[in-house]
Amino acid sequence: MTWNPGGNGRPGGPRGPRPPDLDALVEQALRESRERLRRMLPGGFGGSRGILLILLVLVGLWLVSGFYTVGPEEQGVELYFGRWTGVTRDPGLHYHLPIPIATAVTPKVTRVNRVDIGFRADERRTAAVRNIVEESQMLTGDENIVDVNFTVLWRIKDAGRFLFNVRDPEATVKTAAESAMREVIGRTPIASALAEGRRQVEEQTAMLLQGILDEYTVGIEITELQLQRVDPPEPVIDAFRDVQRARADLERLRNQAEAYANDIIPRARGEAAKLEQQAEAYKLEVVARSEGDAQRFLSVYNAYRRARDVTRRRIYLETLEAVLRGTDKILIDESATRSGGVVPYLPLPEVERRRASEPAPEGGK
Repeated sequence: MTWNPGGNGRPGGPRGPRPPDLDALVEQALRESRERLRRMLPGGFGGSRGILLILLVLVGLWLVSGFYTVGPEEQGVELYFGRWTGVTRDPGLHYHLPIPIATAVTPKVTRVNRVDIGFRADERRTAAVRNIVEESQMLTGDENIVDVNFTVLWRIKDAGRFLFNVRDPEATVKTAAESAMREVIGRTPIASALAEGRRQVEEQTAMLLQGILDEYTVGIEITELQLQRVDPPEPVIDAFRDVQRARADLERLRNQAEAYANDIIPRARGEAAKLEQQAEAYKLEVVARSEGDAQRFLSVYNAYRRARDVTRRRIYLETLEAVLRGTDKILIDESATRSGGVVPYLPLPEVERRRASEPAPEGGK
């Protein structure tokens, strides 16, 4: 049994219709396309009108090449024969002279870029950093060495200056930031850089770095500068921490001493003022009593000069009154004792005590 390629697909069957010739189909399609083009271009494809139409189409395409779009996050930089002529900051559709007379570059200016100085991320370990000693070690204002790791965040402020005034933006920002940080750290004592002065160091360095970049006219704006780590070098960090603890203890003891002084000194001053006031009061009291005694003596003396017997007896009675006022007194009648009768005994203190202890009569009687 044999296969007949020209048959109907069955062995030994009758001969069927032959398949279409592909070459003939392609040639027919090309011939029809040429006919349509001739009808569109009167005078034939190679005529003057056809050439003019083709030239007009090419010129239109060339003119259309001058349109370009600036996105919201971009700036358009127009170049005429490779020379920067201006910056387009408004988003939307813009036009310049067609290529190759003019071209446009639209870099993204809102993207925030990052530069790490003094450290690098360790690619072999996740969330680990590698210290770069030649970048991080700096000299402080009091001649101490510290390791400073910080990050600079920046973006494009002027696309034209950024593209044509700086060859390597990241290296420029890194070098200028390291220089600015060394200058600020060189004016700052180590104690301030390690503690309360960190924010001030960040602000001063960011201002100095922005001034340097503006002077270079590189079209870069510093958005933020962050201190990641400020520590003494690794070989001396333990000794430095001991010194810091000793200084903290010194400061604590000094504060305690000042608190004790602030407590005891006002109290002592108050006691001194109290004693002074008591002494002044005693002085005034003694002086007044002395002046009163002197005045009383003069009055008694003047009375004595006028009536000596009366004054002498009054003084005698007053003296006895003053002496006997606090003693128990008993009165005895001497005449009764001579007659041999009962001794008249009158215990005055006992009588006074009984009188004081008896209740008062009702009705005031």
